[in-house]
Amino acid sequence: MHGKNGRTIELDVRSQLKKKIEPFKLIMDTVKTLEKNDLFILHATFKPTPLLGLLRAKGLVSQVDKLAKDHWVVTFVHKKNKAMLKDIGNMEPNGECEEEVMNLSLQSTTATTTLDNRGLEPPQPMMRTLTALERCYPGDEVHIHNDRVPVFLIEELQKLGYPYSIDQQADGSAKVKITKVSIS
Repeated sequence: MHGKNGRTIELDVRSQLKKKIEPFKLIMDTVKTLEKNDLFILHATFKPTPLLGLLRAKGLVSQVDKLAKDHWVVTFVHKKNKAMLKDIGNMEPNGECEEEVMNLSLQSTTATTTLDNRGLEPPQPMMRTLTALERCYPGDEVHIHNDRVPVFLIEELQKLGYPYSIDQQADGSAKVKITKVSIS
């Protein structure tokens, strides 16, 4: 199945995840190659909730299917082709598509979410941070404390245009302050 004149691109990152190798760069490099009519199918060992929000902000909608305890399949299409998701036979039992509307309304006060990501194995620190950012309103801040400078997260924050500051600690850990901005 693919879009009109589009390709089907399939990426299985389960082996990397099982070996504790961060597949985020591989996934994002694949996303960069997508054209408007392409279908992108991602296989993972868990539901990649932060990735869903991140790619939604890049104009992709998704459908999530759990095939086994450690096998999730996420199908992404450009939002103009979201009807293609309804044509895919393996919808979740409730028939829901993973398309949520991000609430970007401004609130009068800002909130700060603080996460201690030390001791967590990749990709958990990045996923926790992106999930927290996804739940924030523009102007809110997410403060994280990681075992080291989160290089891949920093690359993604730069792409998203989210301002951040890094405070390296004497023990080699890093504290990062991120401000959520509205995505236009």
